Amino acid sequence: MILQGQIVDILNRRIFKGEITIKDGKIAAIEEKAHSVNQYILPGFVDAHIHIESSMLVPSEFARIAVTHGTVATVSDPHEIANVLGVEGVEFMIENGKQTPFKFNFGAPSCVPATTFESAGAVIDSDGIKQLMANPEVKYLAELMNYPGVLNDDPEVLKKIEWAKYFNKPIDGHAPGLRGEAISKYINAGISTDHECFTFEEGLEKLQKGMKVLIREGSAAKNFNALIDLLPEHFENMMFCSDDKHPDDLILGHINTLCARAVAKGIDVFKVLQVACINPVKHYNLDVGLLKVGDAADFVIVNDLKDFKILQTYINGELVYDEGESKIQSTPFKVLNNFNTEKKQVEDFKFKATSKQIRVIEALEGQLVTNEIIADSLLKDGNLISNIENDILKMTVVNRYQNQSPALGFIKNFGLKEGAIASSVGHDSHNIIAVGVDDEAICKAVNLVIEHKGGICAISNSEEKIVPLPVAGIMSDKDGVAIGKDYAALDAMAKQLGSTLNAPYMTLSFMALLVIPSLKLSDKGLFNGSTFAFTPVEVS
Repeated sequence: MILQGQIVDILNRRIFKGEITIKDGKIAAIEEKAHSVNQYILPGFVDAHIHIESSMLVPSEFARIAVTHGTVATVSDPHEIANVLGVEGVEFMIENGKQTPFKFNFGAPSCVPATTFESAGAVIDSDGIKQLMANPEVKYLAELMNYPGVLNDDPEVLKKIEWAKYFNKPIDGHAPGLRGEAISKYINAGISTDHECFTFEEGLEKLQKGMKVLIREGSAAKNFNALIDLLPEHFENMMFCSDDKHPDDLILGHINTLCARAVAKGIDVFKVLQVACINPVKHYNLDVGLLKVGDAADFVIVNDLKDFKILQTYINGELVYDEGESKIQSTPFKVLNNFNTEKKQVEDFKFKATSKQIRVIEALEGQLVTNEIIADSLLKDGNLISNIENDILKMTVVNRYQNQSPALGFIKNFGLKEGAIASSVGHDSHNIIAVGVDDEAICKAVNLVIEHKGGICAISNSEEKIVPLPVAGIMSDKDGVAIGKDYAALDAMAKQLGSTLNAPYMTLSFMALLVIPSLKLSDKGLFNGSTFAFTPVEVS
């Protein structure tokens, strides 16, 4: 097969008219040759850090959509399913991904469970990491969220790091807000990347100290605007990533949209494309072609180098997307799950108290971090209840692996005026998390998720709607495009209930993420991430 176009040579910073000869899935020749074809041929895009599970799609369905945006590979941390099913979950992701030509590159989840302060469904210790690291299909040690363990020389954490070094595989970081001597020690332990920078200054310090910094733009955490001005000077040590991408967002765009935004800011297109296409392949030693003779024929054809509208996507010389049609087919698979709790009663969500003030989680738009605020309580019949007028709503985390009493707290900035929303996508342990205007609505939403053994739902005074997620309670077994549309409709319903957040379900899913400060709610209670201690809801 021979293709003609304007060939984009990123590393040599040149564009020339030419043709590419493809044979046996590889690039056999690249020749300069005059022709009239004005479309551009460039290496495929790589998402340098993503949890496929957060798309609510199994890998094969994720691939069907991702190739429509020119993505040919991902660096994927199967941390979410590992917290539910352990090594079995990681193996499921690898095997399902292999049903497609898409190049998934899975890591070994380093923090399962993410902390000792919540209940997960599985454990992967250093012996499990050794087992995974020995697998050539596992490319790296995934994000080391337990940075306190690194800083305090925790023996088990250090063993995991040593196994990654033994197998000569990169170690991904996760160190939000870590600065000064602390980040120096973290880097010196061998950790090479961070996708959690949320200020320019933080990103700059980490780059100057030798880290690769990833510009993250996901469905919840959006750091593009804060970090993009680092790219012109530090393009050799940066990458683009999504981290978490909900299905409706994935339908709209992927790494290609970040390229378009960066070029629109006037940043040199070759620098942008090095970040999007080249750096992840080199850092993680991926088997992904970079448009050189002898490489795998992994590339995309675009209409221009401004909008990056994808016309065709090729992987190993196979046409996997062609002007509106994904060629990747759905494949059958066995559904795995771990969901063992029983339905709850309204009384389970009552919070008896006499306190005048309470601690409240303040959710922040576009961020995974939270604030802690002190607010006046609202009492009814001796129970703390949601204060709709002041947008301080009751929330709960319900252990889905065994029967336990729900943990209760309060949160600001969800804005609901009616009903409740709930989800079994609750980072990182994926217990059920819900927020609502009253105990009845919260109970109904939680039970709807339990009934389906996983899902995201919304409850109004007159309607209930759910997107079931039967695969580990966090992914669908249905068509990716259909799930994307169903999720968009559910998101719209949450906003009709009054939510003022751009991505209410994605934000909700991170309100139990204890490794991101400050105040969060686990199934064991309200947790102050800055002091690593549980905090009473009542102040006085």
